Amino acid sequence: MVRVLATGTFDLLHPGHMLYLSEARALGDELYVIVARESMIKHKQKPVVPEEQRLEMVQGLRVVDKAMLGSKIDIFEPLREIRPDIIALGANQFFKEKDLEAQLRVHGIDAKVVRITSFRQCELCSSAAIMRKVIERCGKEHKGER
Repeated sequence: MVRVLATGTFDLLHPGHMLYLSEARALGDELYVIVARESMIKHKQKPVVPEEQRLEMVQGLRVVDKAMLGSKIDIFEPLREIRPDIIALGANQFFKEKDLEAQLRVHGIDAKVVRITSFRQCELCSSAAIMRKVIERCGKEHKGER
C-alpha cells in the first residue's frame, strides 16, 4: 500500500487546495495530510482560520484518509509517525524537492518527493485572493455600494 503525504496551511479552503489534494491522492492508496500549526508558519502571513478548524475542514474532505496537525517544534516528527512513501508538494509550496529529500534522509525518512505541477487558475483559487475579495466587498458595502 502506497502512503502519500500532503502538507499545507489550508486557510480558507478553495478549489486550488482540492486540486492539490486530489492529485496527491492519485499518487497512492491512502492520503495523509498535515495541517500546519500557526506557530510553525514563517514564510507567509499567519492564517485567519484557527488550526483546529482548518484541521476539521481538511478531515472532512472525501479525498483525505487521515489529517493531523503538524508538530509545534519539529516538522519531521509527524513524518516519522506517518512513514509516507511519497510526499506531494503543491505547485506553489516553497520547498525544493532535492533539498527536502536530503533533509528527509538525515532524519531517517525514506520517502520520494513529488511536485504536483497542476495549478488551478480562477478568481478565488487562493486564500489571499479570497481575503482580497472579502475586503473589497466589505469596503463597497461600507460605502453603500453593491
